[in-house]
Amino acid sequence: MGYNQKKGAMKRFFIRVADWDECRESLLQVRHEVFVSEQQVPEELEVDGLDDQCVQVLAEDEEGVVIGTARLMPEGRVGRVAVLKSWRRCGVGAALVAELEEDARRQGLSSLVLHSQTWTIPFYESIGFIVTDTKEFIEAGIFHRLMEKKLG
Repeated sequence: MGYNQKKGAMKRFFIRVADWDECRESLLQVRHEVFVSEQQVPEELEVDGLDDQCVQVLAEDEEGVVIGTARLMPEGRVGRVAVLKSWRRCGVGAALVAELEEDARRQGLSSLVLHSQTWTIPFYESIGFIVTDTKEFIEAGIFHRLMEKKLG
């Protein structure tokens, strides 16, 4: 469970590992809103056919509505971190990544990597990731940088 005080109201949420087949519709709905609708990522790039190979985590509000998601690919790459706009800056993204870190540790992975949109680098730095390559690259029409976090 996570929570954060925002504008005088407590916003509580819950994080759990999700079964892709069972939760596919809810996870894709959040990702569609964030990536396709907000960021104009083409849907054919957002849905890449790899989700059934990944560890999926989701965040739900107190009513069980999915408000965020992220995935861990088999090689230790974090991706598709998406939080609905009304829940940003409430700790949801950090909690999603923390859950993936725990799963990575259970798998025996020594580090996590991710492709951070350049504007989200400060967020990932705040949870322990570092930029590992000075070169920006374009992915889905958006500038990114490679980041890594060593797992202790």
